[in-house]
Amino acid sequence: MDKLRKTQLELINLNILLHNYKSDIEVPIRTLEEQEVIIAELIRMETDLEKAIVADPEFREGLFWGKPRYGHPEGEVIYHIREVLDNVDRIKNISPATREKLRLITILHDTFKYKEHESRKIKGRTPDNHHAVFAANFAKKYLDDDNLIQLIKLHDEAYYAWQLHKAHRHLECQTRLDKLFDALDDNLQLFYLFFKCDTKTGDKNQEPLHWFESNVKDISLKVF
Repeated sequence: MDKLRKTQLELINLNILLHNYKSDIEVPIRTLEEQEVIIAELIRMETDLEKAIVADPEFREGLFWGKPRYGHPEGEVIYHIREVLDNVDRIKNISPATREKLRLITILHDTFKYKEHESRKIKGRTPDNHHAVFAANFAKKYLDDDNLIQLIKLHDEAYYAWQLHKAHRHLECQTRLDKLFDALDDNLQLFYLFFKCDTKTGDKNQEPLHWFESNVKDISLKVF
């Protein structure tokens, strides 16, 4: 069996983990050649910018980080990226520019969880030790769109606001949402589209998304 076919079968078997997984599964060790095949198959880079980002060693280190866990039964980050990219392609009637932005956010948003994991061992849990902050800082190397970088940094904020809502801390919830909306400026719709694409993956709780869609004005709801 050639290496390409072997890797393709590996992808199929790992995809099964989306529905049948155990927490003690070990992350497989792959050669650089095998990684190249998986990256090409799953991310399917479309622009020179995407190719440059994916080629960066700092970025690549995070692609194959992660074990199957609640919310992320797929395990490694690259499989989550593929799920979100599939959702991006399910959105109807969006412009090519919006699709390109959603792809960039998707490719970058969770890839630095490995840095968060390492940093918290040393510094504990702080606002700066968050994968979204690491992702936004990395994005500055390649993106000149400050609003897009800000969105990457804030991509989990709707979920955190929902947590406050569930805890009946309604004033804090609204304050957090207001800060989010102010920071997003004219990018609320883009934020919502990504939040939906990100939430409708793995075995994630869909309640935060339903809450957001029911309570946030000035967004155009999408069904997919």
